[in-house]
Amino acid sequence: MAHYAFVEQEADGRWIVREVIVGRDEDEGVDWEQHYAELRGLRCLRTSYWTRDGINTRTGGTGFRGNYAGIGYQYDEERDEFVPPETTQPSAAPPEQASQV
Repeated sequence: MAHYAFVEQEADGRWIVREVIVGRDEDEGVDWEQHYAELRGLRCLRTSYWTRDGINTRTGGTGFRGNYAGIGYQYDEERDEFVPPETTQPSAAPPEQASQV
């Protein structure tokens, strides 16, 4: 079992993850990235369930493509890794309570 991310290029040139699927293992002699890309009409890239912040969480070694891809992540071609979306947005203010008359 392997995981694959479908990415789509935005107008500004960024590649954004649109979907992540469970697919076939690469050890079967087939280029599954190419197969799934042709099937879906989107660029397809393998991603590792065990990778977080550049580390393989099972072995402690180097991870594959930086992070396990998630919807909304950006694929950085230069670094060949998935980058999580910014999480520094301020939280929404609590709704104002209606005044009582």
